[in-house]
Amino acid sequence: MTDMPRTSSDKTVIGWREWVCLPELGIDHIKAKIDTGARTSALHAFSLETGRDKGVRCVHFGVHPLQRNVDEIVRCVAPIVDERNVRDSGGHREWRYVIETPLALGGRQWPVEITLTSRDTMLFRMLVGRTAMSVLRVDPTASFLTGRPAT
Repeated sequence: MTDMPRTSSDKTVIGWREWVCLPELGIDHIKAKIDTGARTSALHAFSLETGRDKGVRCVHFGVHPLQRNVDEIVRCVAPIVDERNVRDSGGHREWRYVIETPLALGGRQWPVEITLTSRDTMLFRMLVGRTAMSVLRVDPTASFLTGRPAT
């Protein structure tokens, strides 16, 4: 990956929207809104089904990684780390599964918690929330500072 601007605290500077990668889910690139107003990250998911894999409770789900494209589907499976009642930007509460998976952005990769929800009506298929931003600094006037992940 390319060298990214760094601050004195060695945080990667990113824009308010970026292409991210979720390698363990098989998602090579998905456009994400960097949302300092959201506590937890959220990923568009559909056809959620729970089950067990080697004794671990997991969720199987589909993702449409590209906006306005329902033909491309990535099938995912991840261990469930929690279930939470989450309030969306409209103030509505929804019970969601929470997974933890590595997020790759700006030449870095680190584990993040992500809630799974339908984002069909939303512009971005993913939100990166505050708890995932420990190694990031957001420039709200910029977009796509990290470029598109290699596929």
